[in-house]
Amino acid sequence: MSTNLYTSKLSVRDTEKAIKFVKDAFQRNLVKCFGLERVSAPMILPSGTGINDDLNGVERPVRFEVPSDDGKEVEIVQSLAKWKRVALKRYGYRDGEGLYTDMNAIRRDDALDKYHSIYVDQWDWEMVISPGHRTTDFLKMVVTRIVGAIADTLEETKRQFPQITLTLRREVKFITAQQALDFYPDLTSRERERALVKQYGTVFLMGIGGALSDGKPHDGRAPDYDDWQLNGDILFYDEVNDDCVEISSMGVRVDGESLLRQLQIAGATDRLAYDYHKRVISNELPLSIGGGIGQSRLCMLLLQKAHIGEVQVGVWPERERSACESKGIILL
Repeated sequence: MSTNLYTSKLSVRDTEKAIKFVKDAFQRNLVKCFGLERVSAPMILPSGTGINDDLNGVERPVRFEVPSDDGKEVEIVQSLAKWKRVALKRYGYRDGEGLYTDMNAIRRDDALDKYHSIYVDQWDWEMVISPGHRTTDFLKMVVTRIVGAIADTLEETKRQFPQITLTLRREVKFITAQQALDFYPDLTSRERERALVKQYGTVFLMGIGGALSDGKPHDGRAPDYDDWQLNGDILFYDEVNDDCVEISSMGVRVDGESLLRQLQIAGATDRLAYDYHKRVISNELPLSIGGGIGQSRLCMLLLQKAHIGEVQVGVWPERERSACESKGIILL
């Protein structure tokens, strides 16, 4: 964040009102995009099923035993990417139909900084697609609609709260992670993202998870939900922090072929023993596209906040609280 003293555009009480307004408005706009239906979401899943996500492939879920269920081990969700696909099948969704949920998760291994909290709240959504929609063009169309919903939400928010002066670029710059590396070979992946959003404003960075020409992936991605060739992150320029904020990680989900290939690359073929992975390989689960859209991050961006702790109640190290206080940032 900037070293200059920061002044929020909204008081704490108005911020709380604005958080609700943004969340309500965006849900309406997201539903308009795809006709998604809201469904109830789990916060706890049984361990050992392969349905809970390990995100970049290394994050550890919070686990505990349930005494009244013979000590069965369960874990708090980290995201619902795989659960949603199972739900599409279980609830009988057809091609072109989809769902969204209010997801609340704990990611114990996440960093604690202006964009990250161990508490994660996001809209998780998933839609059934046909084999012919497993394409880059279809992915780009979906991204464009989501960005449009975000921009529409901003305009509604500015009418309700005139103090907000943010502008967002509706036009999306689509660029692959390999192209980003070619453009900025001397920068880190995080620095490349920042350079891109400062130049283009709104970016969809595609192809995350697989190794690039330097032998490293742009960022980690678990091998068993997104197809690494048909995924990406929606990134915006955060003018308050002069930085890049990721609002959504999303993509076309793996089919049997891409799942097997990515598990082999990741050295994780042992996951083929899980029921979920067997169902993907056998084509029992529908083809789908989906992702997560960060609720607190979206509120932070649209309300021109400097820290995610201004729009959610989190747990922060004393050094983080002290740094925020010295800059005029009030954490909830």
